[in-house]
Order: sequence, then C-alpha cells, then structure tokens
Amino acid sequence: MEEVCEGKDFSFPSHEEKIITFWSEIKAFDTQLERTKDLPEYVFYDGPPFATGLPHYGHILAGTIKDIVTRYQTMTGHHVTRRFGWDCHGLPVENEIDKKLGIKRRDEVLKMGIDKYNEECRGIVTRYVEEWEKVVVRVGRWIDFKNDYKTMDLKFMESVWWVFGKLFEKGLVYQGFKVMPYSTGCKTVLSNFEVQQNYKDVPDPEIMVSFPIVDDPHNASFVAWTTTPWTLPSNLALCVNGNFDYIKVRNKYTGKVYVVAECRLSALPIEKTKSTASGSAGDSKVSNSRTKSGKAENLMDSYDLLEKVKGNELVNKKYEPLFNYFMEFSDTAFRVVADDYVTDDSGTGIVHCAPAFGEEDYRVCIENQILNKVVVICEADSFSYLENLIVAVDEDGCFIGKITDFSGRYVKDADKDIIEAVKANGRLVKSGSFMHSYPFCWRSDTPLIYRAVPSWFIRVEELKEQLLENNKQTYWVPDYVKEKRFHNWLENARDWAVSRSRFWGTPLPVWISDDGEEVIVMDSIAKLEKLSGVKVFDLHRHNIDHITIPSSRGPEFGVLRRVEDVFDCWFESGSMPYAYIHYPFENVELFEKNFPGHFVAEGLDQTRGWFYTLMVLSTALFGKPAFRNLICNGLVLAEDGKKMSKSLKNYPSPMDVINDYGADALRLYLINSPVVRAETLRFKKEGVFNVVKDVFLPWYNAYRFLVQNAKRLEIEGLAPFTPIDSATPQDSSNVLDQWINSATQSLVHFVRQEMNAYRLYTVVPYLLKFLDNLTNIYVRFNRKRLKGRTGEEDCRTALSTLYNVVEVLVVSLPAFDSASFVSDALHVPNNFAFKLIVLLISCKVMAPFTPFFSEGLYQNLRRVCTGSEESIHYCSFPQVEGERDERIEQSVARMMTIIDLARNIRERHNKPLKSPLREMIIVHPDVDFLDDIAGKLKEYVLEELNVRSLVPCNNTLKYASLRAEPEFSVLGKRLGKSMGVVAKEVKAMSQKDILEFEEAGEVTVASHCLKLSDIKVVREFKRPDGLSDKEVDAAGDGDVLVILDLRLDESLYEAGVAREVVNRIQKLRKKVGLEPTDAVEVYFESLDEDKSISQLVLNSQELYIRDAIGSPLLSSALMPPHALPLTCRLNHPKPFACRTRSFFKEPLVSGNTKSAHGLETFLLSRDHSNLKSEFQLGDGKITVETIEGLPSVNVVLGEHVFLTVGDSILRRKSG
Repeated sequence: MEEVCEGKDFSFPSHEEKIITFWSEIKAFDTQLERTKDLPEYVFYDGPPFATGLPHYGHILAGTIKDIVTRYQTMTGHHVTRRFGWDCHGLPVENEIDKKLGIKRRDEVLKMGIDKYNEECRGIVTRYVEEWEKVVVRVGRWIDFKNDYKTMDLKFMESVWWVFGKLFEKGLVYQGFKVMPYSTGCKTVLSNFEVQQNYKDVPDPEIMVSFPIVDDPHNASFVAWTTTPWTLPSNLALCVNGNFDYIKVRNKYTGKVYVVAECRLSALPIEKTKSTASGSAGDSKVSNSRTKSGKAENLMDSYDLLEKVKGNELVNKKYEPLFNYFMEFSDTAFRVVADDYVTDDSGTGIVHCAPAFGEEDYRVCIENQILNKVVVICEADSFSYLENLIVAVDEDGCFIGKITDFSGRYVKDADKDIIEAVKANGRLVKSGSFMHSYPFCWRSDTPLIYRAVPSWFIRVEELKEQLLENNKQTYWVPDYVKEKRFHNWLENARDWAVSRSRFWGTPLPVWISDDGEEVIVMDSIAKLEKLSGVKVFDLHRHNIDHITIPSSRGPEFGVLRRVEDVFDCWFESGSMPYAYIHYPFENVELFEKNFPGHFVAEGLDQTRGWFYTLMVLSTALFGKPAFRNLICNGLVLAEDGKKMSKSLKNYPSPMDVINDYGADALRLYLINSPVVRAETLRFKKEGVFNVVKDVFLPWYNAYRFLVQNAKRLEIEGLAPFTPIDSATPQDSSNVLDQWINSATQSLVHFVRQEMNAYRLYTVVPYLLKFLDNLTNIYVRFNRKRLKGRTGEEDCRTALSTLYNVVEVLVVSLPAFDSASFVSDALHVPNNFAFKLIVLLISCKVMAPFTPFFSEGLYQNLRRVCTGSEESIHYCSFPQVEGERDERIEQSVARMMTIIDLARNIRERHNKPLKSPLREMIIVHPDVDFLDDIAGKLKEYVLEELNVRSLVPCNNTLKYASLRAEPEFSVLGKRLGKSMGVVAKEVKAMSQKDILEFEEAGEVTVASHCLKLSDIKVVREFKRPDGLSDKEVDAAGDGDVLVILDLRLDESLYEAGVAREVVNRIQKLRKKVGLEPTDAVEVYFESLDEDKSISQLVLNSQELYIRDAIGSPLLSSALMPPHALPLTCRLNHPKPFACRTRSFFKEPLVSGNTKSAHGLETFLLSRDHSNLKSEFQLGDGKITVETIEGLPSVNVVLGEHVFLTVGDSILRRKSG
C-alpha cells in the first residue's frame, strides 16, 4: 500500500478537483438519474437566478441546502429531477443595457427600435452562465445545466400565457389606473414586495402651505403639511378627518387666520412682531413652537380662537388653488373632503391630495367624484378607466408640458424651486427638513415615487382567505417565518400589478379592439396562430407586436391589437412550476401526479418575492399551495455586519475560499450556522478554516491511523483485510464496539428523522459530534486493539466495526483522496474490520452534506468489498439495523463527562496526567451506570486519567449535599404569577424530598406538577473530615460527582517515570517522522550516577513500556555494532531509536568465519519486512542459495537469527 501523508500535507481542495474529474468520467449525475428513473418522483422547484451577475455566498448557501436535500431524497429511494433555471427578463437585464448604451429616457428605446433593444438584452442574458456553472459544479452541487430552463424560452413563455389566460377566465384579471411605486430610473412600476428591498434614511423637505378659503368672513386659510413639494402643482383637494375637532385661530401679531385640527395646533409656528421679539415695532418674526427648554409654549398666548367645528362641517368648502395648471377641474375640485385615513400623529390634520401621486389621495378623489370613472365591460372582466385623470409626471419622472413653470424638470430636483414659488405667492407657512426612511429602486438605486399608471392586476385581495388557508397546509423551516412573516404578508396582500410598461419580457397576451369593446386573451401559440393566420416562432414584443386579429364583429370594426405591456418578471418566476415543464402542453401526468411540489428553498427575502408569487398563482389556478415543504435561509453578511459589497471589498471571493479550504468545508460552515434558521450570518473566512481544523483533519487522521495499521498487518505478513459481516461486530463483547455500533444506529435514526423534517440545522451538529466521538473515543481508546496488541482476531473485529461506521458516514460527508485510500485500505485485520465498518457507515450518512470527502473515502473503502456501488452517491441511505443500546450510550457519555471533570480537578491542582494518582470515587444514584463504569468501562477511565483504582458509590449523600433550584427559563412562562411561590417551595425541598423526586420523576409543588426538566438538582461536594482540598477534591456537573485522591504515594513513582519514558519515546518517533508501521528498536542509557535506580524502575515497569511502545526497551549496552541510530534525546533516561536489524545468535556457517560473515552481511542487507514475511511463509525457516561460492544454507528463526535484539532478549528471559 502507498503511504498516507500527514494531515498537514493533505490538500482537501486538490482532492476535490480529482473527485470532480472522477464524477465527470463516470457521468455520475446522469447515471444516478438513469438508475432512479423508475422510483417515485420527488419534485424540487429551483428558483431561477438572474445570469447577469456572478454567484455570491447567498446563492451558494441556498444551492447547498437544495443539494443536501435532493441528494438525501435520492438516497432514500426517489427520482429527483434537478434542472437549473435562469431568470432572463425584466429590470435587471434592461438596466444593464440602459447603462451600456447610455439610455436615460423611454423615447430613446423607441427611437433605437424595440427589436434592436431586445436583441441587446438577449445577448447579455447568458453572459455569466459559464462562471455560474463553474462555481456550482465546484461547490459540489449536482444539477442539470445542459437541460436547463430559461424564462425567455418559447415553451416557458407559452406556459406563462396559459397561466394568465386561466386567471382571466376566472375573472381574476382587471385593468385600471392605480397609484403604484414607480422607478424613474427603470421607468416602470414595482410590486409592493420589490419596494421593501431597498429603504434608506435620507433627508427630505417638509413644508406647511396655506389654502385660502373661498368667501370666508375671516379670510381664513386651511393649512396642509407635505413632505413631497413636487406633488403640490397637482393638488385637487384637501382631506380632513370628519371626527376630529378643527379650530380657526388668528395670530395676535400678524392677523393671519388658519384652520387646523385642534390636536395639531402645536405644529403651527409661533409668529411674533419684531417689537415683541426684539423690543421694536415692525415685521413679524417666525419662531419654533418649542422653547429651548423643550417645553411647548402656550400657543393660545399667540393665537385667538375664533371657531371650533367638527371635520364633517368643513366638507365641500372651496379653497383657492395653489397653482392654476388644472383650472378645468374647478367645478369638482379644490374643495374639502373627509376620510378616516387622516391621522393626528403628524402634520396639521389636513392632507393635500394629488390623486395621481398618492394611493389614498387617488381613492378619496374617486369616491368624492373629484375624478370621473367609466366602466367598460369586456368578456370575462370589467375594466375601469379614469376619464379625466391627468398624470403631470412622465415615465422619466419629469414634469409634462402642462406644468409650464417646471416642464421637463425631474420632480425631486424641482422641490426647492416649487417651495420658492409657494413662498413668492405668500402661501408658505413653514418650511424645514427631516430624516426618514424612504424606498429606493432595488435596481437603479433611484428614489421611488408613487404615480398613477394604467396596469393589469390580479385580484389577490379576493383570494386572501384561501391564501391563508393554503399557507396552513405547507411546512416551513423555521416555522416562525411561515406563522408570522409570511402570514402577515398574506393577510395584508394587495392586488398585484403584473404588467410593466417595458420591452424585454413576456408580452401580455391581450389583444383589444380600438373601441375597447372586444378583448381576446391568448392562452397558447396555437390560438394566436389560428386567429391571426401568422406563424409564430418567438413571443417577444418585436416578433408579435405587429400581429393583429380581425374583429369577430366584422371588417368595419377593424382589428384587435396587442396591448404594449410585458409581464412583471415575478409573474414569470411564479409560473415556474408549470412553465419549466411546458405544462399543460406537455408533461401533464408528471405535473398532476406531483403537484404541489415536494420542496423549495430560498432566502428570507423571498417571503415577499418568489414564495409569495408561487402561492398566489397556485392558489388562483388550482386552489392549492405550490409546494409542500420549504426551507428558508437567512442573509449572509460581511464580517463587519454590512451587506456584502463589491465596491467595499468587504468579503473574500467564494472561489478563493474554496481554493484555500475546499468546498466541503465551506458547505459545512454555512449549513452549521444560524443562517439555516433564517437568521443572519457574518461570514468569516476563519470560520471555514476552523471547519477544516476541527472536523476534517481529525477525521482524516482517524482514517490515516486506520490505513497505517492496515499497512502494519500487511507488513507483518498477516492475511489481507476483508471486513467481516456487520452482524459479527455487533455481537462483539468489547464495550466500545457495542457502544459505537449503537451510536451509529442512533445516528442513522436521528439523521433520517431530522432530514425527513428538513431540520438541517439539527443534523449537522449531531453529525459533527458523532465524528468527534468516533475519533476521540473509539479510535483513541482502541489504539491497542487497532495496533494488534490484543491479538489478531480482536484487531480484525475492531477494524470491521470502524469500516462499517465510516461507510454510514460516507453517505453524507466530503470527498477523500481516492488514489491513496485505494491503495492503502485494501488489506487490514479483524480489529480493523470493526473500525472500517464504523467509517463506512459514517461516510454514507455524511455524503449529502460533504459529497467530495465522502466520495473519496468511499472509493478507498469499497476496494475491500465485493459488489459495492461505483459511487457513494449511488448507495442507499443507511437503515437502522439492530437494536440501539441506550444504556451503554449514556454510560459512555457519562464516562467522558467523568474524564473531563477529573481533568479539571488535575488542572486546578497542577497535577499533570503523567503523575499517577491512587484513587478516584464516582458518585451517582444509577446502579446500572456504576456497574458499567466500574466494570467494562473501568480500564478506559483509569488509563486515560492515570489513576490506579476506581471506587463506585451510589450513596449520593455520602460525599455530597443536595439542593434544588427551579429552572426559571422553563417554568417562568408556564407558571406566570405562581412562579414566586413555586420557586420558594422548590428551594426549601429537603435532601429526602429531592431524592424521592429524582426517583419518582415528578413532584407536586403548590398544586403544580413539576418534572425532572423543571427542577435542577445541584450536588455540592462534602469533603471527608480531616482532609483538605489539596488532598481530596471533587467536581460535578449536576448529574455525576467525581472525587480524586490527590495525596502523594511513593508506590506510584515508578509508574509515573514509566509513563514519562513512553511519552518521550513517542515524541522521538514523531520527531524523525516514523510511521506506526516503521519497525525500530529503542535503547536507553541512564545518566544517573547510580544507574541501578533507572534500571529498577524500567524492570518493574517492563510490561507497561513494552505494551505501550510495541517492543522491549533495551539497555544501550545491548546495541549491536551494526545498529543504525536514528535519533536520541539527552534526558534522563537517555533513549535511542534505531532501525530494526537482524541479530545473530550462532555462526551461520560452522567453521568458516568468512562464509558466515558473508551470509550475515547478506541477511543484514535484506529489507526487514520482506525477510520477516519470508520467515512467516516458511514456518520460521528460509533457505539461502544465492551467495556465490557458498552452498545453500537453512536459516532457522530463533535458532540462528533473531529479527530484533528485543526478540533475542525475550527468548532468553523465557528460557
């Protein structure tokens, strides 16, 4: 077998690259799909990303979650189609082209030509496809790129038309003006959920404006407050709250008369004459309504109250327009209306209404007939049009020509000039600025405005109750996202504007006659071709806008033309479950048997995006949710907590991280973080490194230890390793074999349970804990067995166990170096068999999570099995086999707790492990556990802690006093006000009460039944009389109490020295880079004046030392002249490490010194391991016939020659 390099020399990234090549050579993904094609279908919907940007950590996270779940489902007996998708239409693409071509206005696109513009868009859609595929493949995700779907494909777009056509048939589509969030940068409306994506804190102006009341006897003015001065030129009404009290007040110093809500009087400025303000008569001076002390002044000292009326009494009062741009509306506009949307928490209690730029403004103006609405009946729906609404701002956010003073000006830029115009007209009451959170376009990063636009809508509000009911039928992880965030969003759902006045998208399939009397919605290409007589090859605007349809009413009614709008790209992505398989034109049976889909996964932001559109369309079409199970991940932020930004360069490149540490490490880092529970993750490259250090290197080292010992058996000439039947290790009498087998079955049971519940965040910690136990308990405590020190048969049992456990884990962790394991793990013995079984099972469990490392391990492990699958990803997920032994699992867990507690005591008293201690006492009420710890687990505890004896004690009161503490975190919410009484009684429980409670498992306190989880029992050490804490000390965890006797004992001195000698020898081996399979002899030389002291110690501890280092520790006086020293250490005692050489007992050729010397030289020149193998094959004899001039010679092992000096010494001692 080839050597296995040390962990520090092993490159995980380079080995992952080899696994990718291996997968490619065997067409692993295609083969897996082919092998599972007849299994039950598991439908997974992959949300399409835009290909106009490179993948980031958010994409890698979501992709990893999807890959883990779909790999697991494949291993549990499903066929899982995985097709990558691309979102090709919409603002992201158009925005890129606008920047590329310098397009700023809509008319520039029309001048260029929609055909040229759209082809420019098509040209960049797949710009980064290769980069995406490179990253996705490198991360280890199996998904089909060759058979991908694109939202710009003809078949996909046709299914989108079908979706819209069905909604139209159901009466869920209408067209009308609606005030919507509008991006002037992208020149289109945005959906409500798009608005939520980019809020910023920005300063905006706030002003109060006066509106003189027509024919008022006091020449009073209404005062309205606004933060959007650019909307003032479009003012058509003022709105009050009919239930509020309004007052008319006159300023005592200026004589101005204002009308405001009584509760908002404090918002008015205080105006005083200069004589009042500075001691001289003259003009008025405006001051804030609050003094420097922060207390509001008594405004009635500045104002006289003239009238007080209810808001309803002000309705229909006319006022003088601020501007004269809309004087044609004078008959119905420039009057007061009332509505409850007016609040008393800001402003003046009077709202200025510009119906084209405010959702509530628009509504109240329609309801109060300030604007007229006509209704046109069209087939399946009725369409609302506003006959006289004038939108004074164009698609680019600039004032139209009607607003003569500001024509062509961008609205936000015109704010200052509008304020100056208001001031010049004497209508400015107050001005200032304030900071507030304001929405910006998520693509162009320009401030949004609200603007009335003609749009096509889906009646989502009518579906609200059904949406909420369908949400209950879905399963989310974590569930609070479903129950709170998504539920609340559905509960406040608005009608969805699905049309966009843009160019690159799926065109709305609506053809309307010039008079609006005839409407046809296309739900298929065939229908369009039939009605138009035109063959259709592409559905984009420039290929169908010219197509007309003759009127069914006759030639005199002309033709029907397509409306200009295209679909919101969210409508396309929401149609994905149908469109990606071209339903209902193809795959009808596949869809109808498997809808709703089984699984989706995306980020938290998609609760108002893709998850929402999926739910709306499936509910509208089929009355069902679109999916059954959903995993929602949180956001990945930069290390500083900010959003990852290319311009800020505040995060490392994903490919750099993968090239440094490997994709498996990145996958585990992301999955084993709060982000899988929909929380945020501050990405740290150091965190990925820690996964390598804390997970993969220990795992690799356990594997390396296995291979090294397998190689040792091969070198020793034993039979090649073949793992024994898994039932044999399960029947092993060794307690750690029993434990690891049970722990492995518990692992399989837990992972299956949690993966079926999509709780990835619970699975990974459990897997990592299992790996930690595998390396730090099973391998660590079984080193003697695995090294063959307890006999070949026992060794083979342990190795077979470990083999099976690794096999389970492999079906869920990363890839390993197939080249090294293929040659290294082929032949190993029976204690090895146990170890290999453990490793093999563990690999299968880990395969979905870390596919590379698992594959590499598996490729090596499978070489010792017949009939194994070609790839681990073709294997079935392990089943629970045999019974789990919960008692032994708990006992071993408590054993590790005991070891940790004892180590803590040693550390507190500066007692290193090399110093042996006389006794330890384990206190616990569970007799079964004490039997285990004092019986089959005893040797591990004593050896690990270097203690000579272990005493169990089930009398918990002998060494400890008990007290009870209530678990406030558990009981607080449950008990409420009763908590105080219960806590008092729990703390007053006697030791007898506590013991009875522990035995019964429950107790009634103040009429409340409390369980074991409700009360914490604290055990405090009660030191024996006459002993200090330096002589005896203890540590406990509330469950078990460990007591150590720390007193010195001269009888333990020799054992301490022996342990130190072994420690130094092992360090020497490591220093010179020796492998466990390297045979060396160890000699020592005492540096004491009285050399008998060292000799006495080494003689008394001979068996321990020989067992620990695998060979006798020899006196330097026995070192033969042909020995080759490798290293030595100038300490007491002074050990030497020498290469193992043959040692000759008698002359090999009697009477011929020269011939004997030649034969000895020949034997010394032979490779030691090969020579050993030849002796084993010859039953301790070999015949040498190859030396020129000498007859053949029979050489007998143990008679003429020894393979080591140690063998010679041991033979001599045995007589």
